Amino acid sequence: MRLPDPHRSRVVLIGASRYSDPDLPDLPSVHRTITDLAGLLTDPYYGLVPDSHCTVLLDDGDLRTVGGRLRAAVAEAEDLLLVHYAGHGLVGGRRHALHLALPDSEWAAPEFNSLEYEKLRDAVLDSPARTKLVVLDCCFSGRALGDSLAGGGDAERLGQLAVAGTYVLTSAQRDQVALALPEEEHTAFSGRLMRLLREGVVGGPELLTIDDLYRRLRAIMAAEGLPTPLNRAAGTAHEIALTINRAFAATAGPELRRQQIAAVEHGKAGDWKGAAEQLQKILDEQTRIHGPEHADTLRTRQSYAHSLGGAGTPVQAAGLLRQLLAEQLRLLGPDHEDTLRTRQFLAVNLGEAGHREEAVGMLRVLLADRCRVLGAEHPHTLRTRHILARNLALTGGRDEALALLRQLVVERERVLGAEHPHTRRAQEDLAGVEGDGNG
Repeated sequence: MRLPDPHRSRVVLIGASRYSDPDLPDLPSVHRTITDLAGLLTDPYYGLVPDSHCTVLLDDGDLRTVGGRLRAAVAEAEDLLLVHYAGHGLVGGRRHALHLALPDSEWAAPEFNSLEYEKLRDAVLDSPARTKLVVLDCCFSGRALGDSLAGGGDAERLGQLAVAGTYVLTSAQRDQVALALPEEEHTAFSGRLMRLLREGVVGGPELLTIDDLYRRLRAIMAAEGLPTPLNRAAGTAHEIALTINRAFAATAGPELRRQQIAAVEHGKAGDWKGAAEQLQKILDEQTRIHGPEHADTLRTRQSYAHSLGGAGTPVQAAGLLRQLLAEQLRLLGPDHEDTLRTRQFLAVNLGEAGHREEAVGMLRVLLADRCRVLGAEHPHTLRTRHILARNLALTGGRDEALALLRQLVVERERVLGAEHPHTRRAQEDLAGVEGDGNG
């Protein structure tokens, strides 16, 4: 099982929410469905393709334009091709074939101004894509399965499909209508499909295939008394994953968080190299499951970089922390505690790398920010004051370092007690700076 290659895959979303024929009522929920589905399928982490590889044909009544853009997209697909239609399904012609309504379609004669499913099927079959997936959210969509995606039972075409892989998912059976419930902003079928993409399947695997989604959709819609979806697969199409299961991430998250905390404690106990190795593995898992911008992933990146500094490579640590800081400022803002902590770790590693003056400048600003955000006596603020004093003592700022350390000892004795390890460390550093002056 694998996720499709986003750069070699294409998505085509076709929807019609407005109709000129008075016999075809408008479907406002289709507009929201197609728009929101495009956002889900192009999500930078959980989506299938980048924006440029998602073709949206919404309320386009020109059949030639729809056909031309559809053919262009299917010709570019090499790995996955996903075509999703939402709108009115119409039955027309002597064979009572399925037609997909466009804004200018006519209920009485859809064969002249609608997208005939057979033409859509042929365009999909002509695509070089390894896996082809068609999702139909419309009335009578089960008719698309009447003679399979291959069409007419042609043995040669079926043989080709067994290699390439095809999958058709429909929102309703052959003679069922699909529903757009008045109290819901999306169509009934696509809305529930989108909810699974957005929330995942509790108890499901890490990656969700189209078959996983179909089985869950069928159970949900049957339980709610809604039209029952149908599917038909050929070849290996059912094996390709469409998304990371976000519910799986919710269960895996706490365990990875526990491992991250344990690795940091391992480093504090003296084995920073071992901690860095553990944190690198945790980071890889969190990036894969949660995404690179998840709070847990960002926090592990912070711990990993700082552990590299503790293991003796502060220059590498500072480089990673600079990159992380830029992202945290964008995602979390300047006053978030994780952003402030990264600034402190960056200053520490710059100091250890020999850039003491730059570190002192950063710590002065950080101390003022932590006083403003957390208060002057918060443990994190006191820690910043301590690190600033130590760097000042190493850059010739002995008098300022003494003043900061004397104030720090008084505050830590009052807040933490005279025997607390942090208080004792401040006392030792104060004695050391005073001793250097006397010597």
